[in-house]
Amino acid sequence: MTLHYQAGFGSELQSEALPGALPPHNSPQHVPYGLYAEQISGTAFSAPRHQNRRSWLYRIRPVAGQVCDQPYEQPRFGAALDIATPPVPLRWYPPALPATPTDFVDGLFTIAGNGSAALQHGFGIHMYAASRSMHERVFCNADAEMLIVPQQGALRVATELGLLDVEPQEIVVIPRGIRFAIALTEGTARGYVCENLGAPFRLPDLGVIGANGLAAARDFYYPQAWFEDRAVPTQLITRYLGRLWQGTLTHSPFDVVAWHGNHAPCKYDLRRFNTLGSVSFDHPDPSIFLVLQSPSEAPGVDDLDFVVFPPRVLVAQETFRPPWFHRNIASEFMGLIHGAYDAKTAGFVPGGASLHPCMTGHGPDAATVARALQADTHTADYLTDTMAFMFETRLPMLVSHDALASPLRQQGYADCWQGLESRFTGQIRVDPC
Repeated sequence: MTLHYQAGFGSELQSEALPGALPPHNSPQHVPYGLYAEQISGTAFSAPRHQNRRSWLYRIRPVAGQVCDQPYEQPRFGAALDIATPPVPLRWYPPALPATPTDFVDGLFTIAGNGSAALQHGFGIHMYAASRSMHERVFCNADAEMLIVPQQGALRVATELGLLDVEPQEIVVIPRGIRFAIALTEGTARGYVCENLGAPFRLPDLGVIGANGLAAARDFYYPQAWFEDRAVPTQLITRYLGRLWQGTLTHSPFDVVAWHGNHAPCKYDLRRFNTLGSVSFDHPDPSIFLVLQSPSEAPGVDDLDFVVFPPRVLVAQETFRPPWFHRNIASEFMGLIHGAYDAKTAGFVPGGASLHPCMTGHGPDAATVARALQADTHTADYLTDTMAFMFETRLPMLVSHDALASPLRQQGYADCWQGLESRFTGQIRVDPC
């Protein structure tokens, strides 16, 4: 099946799988084909127009009366977070692909998080490793928007509003409350997931950058309406208040024949990111790599950022080109999708992850520093074989007990900086008594 998409992040879009399925704008309840009208709102009804998220769905059967009240056990997803998380750099090897059949939901495991689903702020960071498609089961996150970052294995994401094919180096954003199922088009898959409990992701303002740069709204693709009319028992798993609940639907939930609005799933190709950088002498802050942001109530301060480090050219002369050593008020979770990251020579591999807590010093490892100090900075440095990303947050990251105790955690990660010996050439003058 060839999929067709619509473009424009946050735009009011519309789509119909049958001609004339969208009702007239002045009669939204008078729906053709005997369909039911349903609105799903991702923000408060009275949110400002530029922040308001809602969609009208025209479906074969309404969702009312569908009960999801039985606990579903998946202890690795939502594993307990450790309030005693140490302020040290952490790094993990990639997870192995499951030896037994495991779908996306059962393959999720929690790395870190903070905040509250009940109070609607904060985040959760997870990884997934799967070896089978979701069959006659769907997932709904009533707590959070989900940003999925495939690292290995392409996905076909079936949603109430249509189908999205997503491959590594692309991402998919599933709005809060939208039901979806994930099929593995290559048999196995793994990657990363961020739950955004706060304000929906949006494109950042460009400010002095001007009208062009970073991620363009036209490069975010939304699905065309697609539906199936199948009366088959389907398991519904819902995440609500941090727990998983299950119930059985009598039919497929993918029965939306037409829709319009802006509360809709979308995908984005990270290779389309228009990277900016210094052409003179300094190393800019990583905010120039910002793809999506979840703003807080404080101007200029986000609850959560999604940042990408794609292929780029380093041209600044007479300077140290790798990222500088730093401590941040933000906590940083990094993943590597493809290739190598320019600030780490070993240990940080595709499918792995690192976490640098708030105010914990980090930066390029000793081998990277040694190489950079000898580099000819009058020659451009082409970084071509790379695609890394970062979830950055102003909230401290509490790491799960499972992630801290995991055999995938790299013991002695901080040793990568042990070779940074003193290069001080100054002399201290000691006055005689």
